[in-house]
Amino acid sequence: MSKPCISADSHITEPPNCYIDYIDPKYRDIAPKMVRHETKGDLFVIDGMKKPLGIGLAAAAGIKPEDLKAWGATFESLHRGGWDPKFRLADQDRDGVAAEVIYPTVGMLLCNHQDFDYKKACFDAYNRWMAEYSSENPERLLGLGQSTMRSVEEGIKELREMKDLGLRGVMLTGNPQVSDYDDPIYDPYWQAAIDLDMPISFHILTSKSDQVGGRSRGPLINSFLSIIRGNQDIIGTFIYGGVFERNPKLRIVCVEADAGWVPHYMYRMDHAYKRHRMWMKCKELEKLPSEYFKEHVYVTFQDDWVAFKMKDLCNYKRLMWANDFPHSDSTWPWSQQVIAEQTKDLTPTEKDAILHDNVAELYHIAI
Repeated sequence: MSKPCISADSHITEPPNCYIDYIDPKYRDIAPKMVRHETKGDLFVIDGMKKPLGIGLAAAAGIKPEDLKAWGATFESLHRGGWDPKFRLADQDRDGVAAEVIYPTVGMLLCNHQDFDYKKACFDAYNRWMAEYSSENPERLLGLGQSTMRSVEEGIKELREMKDLGLRGVMLTGNPQVSDYDDPIYDPYWQAAIDLDMPISFHILTSKSDQVGGRSRGPLINSFLSIIRGNQDIIGTFIYGGVFERNPKLRIVCVEADAGWVPHYMYRMDHAYKRHRMWMKCKELEKLPSEYFKEHVYVTFQDDWVAFKMKDLCNYKRLMWANDFPHSDSTWPWSQQVIAEQTKDLTPTEKDAILHDNVAELYHIAI
């Protein structure tokens, strides 16, 4: 490569004090907290959610498949770079990565919390903690904030607060409190995000419809195949709902849902629009759905060789590679070997775009 790799989707591992020390004091007694279970190891317990979060897979990068397990890990055994930014830079160097766009872990689970007020308090606490973490090296640690989207007005205020904290974009919950994202009431929010230059992201596992172990049929592993569907639903909502038509400068990021499916999805969107829109009803669009997808939707992926093979069937300038560190699906510390194998048929220009230029341009990364 002529340019350094940048991961468009990596994560932190929230430490025990992340929420407790940074949350509004009135929520401190019920803030998400880590507890040690005799047999299940350390768990994050969240008020109002029945199941605790086992931390084993939250920082399982580099672990052999036969050793992966959701339960039994202790916080001390996790990758320290998940919560200590000084160690994180060393983790990046080991993986041959120059910078990372960083998302939460516990915060993903919180996106589906039913109490929006509680969720707001947790996200505000996380944003404060994340701002401190990424301040260690803002050009290599690009922290994103979380927004509850209780209302459009509050959402815009949160965007400004995140910008002031030095955060580089926002990850929205898959399901807002009021209406859905195709409602024109959200147009002022999209315009504010454009004006503030705060890219909008939707991560897998943050919608009601894409939970591991949820409503999927068959063995548990079958649910792994369904977790991209929540993001696909969001993309369809934006496109068929005319959001990009009304906000032509808006871009959104579809995070960790892979990318090999994109050409067929675009084709099927066009087919549905041309053949069925009269009786299934949607906005009359000026362009085909696939054209909006190609221009307005970035997609991130880690180990997805199909994504590189189909780059001529989509807009390769919207593909962004990621290492997903330190999660269990991460390519760390073998990212360079994976990249070398999967990109061997790409031109230098295509390789630089997918591994560096696209994410650097979106987030203004000067590396």
